[in-house]
Amino acid sequence: MRNVQDAKIGIVGAGAMGQGIAQVAAVAGLEVRLMDIDTAAAARAIAAVGVMLDKLAAKGKLTSDQAQAALGRIQPVDLIGGLSDCDLVVEAIVEKLEVKRALFGQLEEVVHDDAVLVSNTSSLSITAIAAGCRHPQRVAGFHFFNPVPLMKVVEVVRGLRTNDAIIDWLAALAAKVGHTAVRCRDIPGFIVNHAGRALNTEGLRIVQEGVADEGAVDAIVRDQMGFRMGPFELLDLTGLDVSHPVMESIYRQFYDEPRFRPSPITAIRLAGGMLGRKTGSGFYEYDGGIKVTAPAATQAMPGWKPASVWVSSRNPEEAQRVLDLLQALHVEVEMGVAPSDDALIIVTPLGQDATTCAIAESLDATRVVAVDTLFGFDASLPRVIMPTPATRDDMLTLAQALFGIDGVSVFTIRDSGGFIAQRVIACIVNTACEIAQQRIATPDDIDAAVRLSLGYPFGPLALGDRVGAKRIVTVLKGLVEVYGDPRYRPGVWLARRAALGLPLRAAD
Repeated sequence: MRNVQDAKIGIVGAGAMGQGIAQVAAVAGLEVRLMDIDTAAAARAIAAVGVMLDKLAAKGKLTSDQAQAALGRIQPVDLIGGLSDCDLVVEAIVEKLEVKRALFGQLEEVVHDDAVLVSNTSSLSITAIAAGCRHPQRVAGFHFFNPVPLMKVVEVVRGLRTNDAIIDWLAALAAKVGHTAVRCRDIPGFIVNHAGRALNTEGLRIVQEGVADEGAVDAIVRDQMGFRMGPFELLDLTGLDVSHPVMESIYRQFYDEPRFRPSPITAIRLAGGMLGRKTGSGFYEYDGGIKVTAPAATQAMPGWKPASVWVSSRNPEEAQRVLDLLQALHVEVEMGVAPSDDALIIVTPLGQDATTCAIAESLDATRVVAVDTLFGFDASLPRVIMPTPATRDDMLTLAQALFGIDGVSVFTIRDSGGFIAQRVIACIVNTACEIAQQRIATPDDIDAAVRLSLGYPFGPLALGDRVGAKRIVTVLKGLVEVYGDPRYRPGVWLARRAALGLPLRAAD
């Protein structure tokens, strides 16, 4: 294989991905040959790259000479034979296995013996693609994310027969074009489409359960958890014509693993053509690509104080967070082992719902309200509370006033195991731990892949360490108790590290 500094890159497929890969390779100083069965598409892609390079020059990120030189390094070719002298050929065509295998067979007829052949597939098996090749050891996955120039990460996927040297060479090439290479073995969804299931599937399950609407879920994921987008905003951005088939594919490829179970919500919307931004209607309505929606409902009623408040000590560390908040707000709390007859009763479940807490302690469910303590009570974060189905309206109003007494927004949701943030965070972390346990990728590569591609504030394993592995396990066990659903069972990577007090990023 030629040194990556001098590699000549061929790209088959002049769509958004092929165009983006061509741009970053050319800017990095590499010669590019771009081919598409539609010769006009290749010309359009090169023209579009020229526009993007001009914009970069206008912003001072390239000089005009650098932009012109980069554009000159991209040459269109009409036939497969025009890729014969390429050191690497990237396939970025339709996601159909037989079509890709046919292309790889054609490429083997024209490229030299040590040329590397890679697929930009996001959902198909690299091993299956390579199975039709005479030299499967030189075939790998090289999965970029859209838009390629902005998403600075690429999954380097090892098929069952891929040569180790090929993986090292591709990782070096990724660095050459300014991207972080994350290595993984061939498994459905690789790292990102595998790890990214939990946010969307759990968000959908929460709405399907009637706990909260899409706007509230998105707001809590953004404002309480610190994510850039909530699951429904993300689904609208991606489009259900892309997202729903991927959800179904991952679920089926893992032989109906409950953790990846899709939702009928997206199936119905897909059938109705409500795909998201691209159709002007999805989980939200759009006008010219701009979301048109009312803000999620919150309450803030500063100045009200309940006459009497009692906080359950069943979860001592979580209860202490509430007691510290109430002390800072100058709210007196009953200190008895049981609440008085008129007290507002506050419970602090991890994974369980308000009803389970009330029953476990023989509390008066008409006065019980649960508060989410997962992220503490920083004044910059909204607070989330939930009543039991039996909670009186006056007690719920008192709880809303109590937790909004300092002007902080309060979300009220219906009774749910694990509120919203607890459920979503626990599922994200647990899924990432399973990826680590199955040795699909290293802990560091899992965190880097998810953080760089999905825009999470932290990698999922780092996020689990910040929240605390023991608390995550407690949440998951509480969810299993409430729902009896194996989707919430804690994986052994997570459970072992929680028990041993090790970081979730600790490899073995």
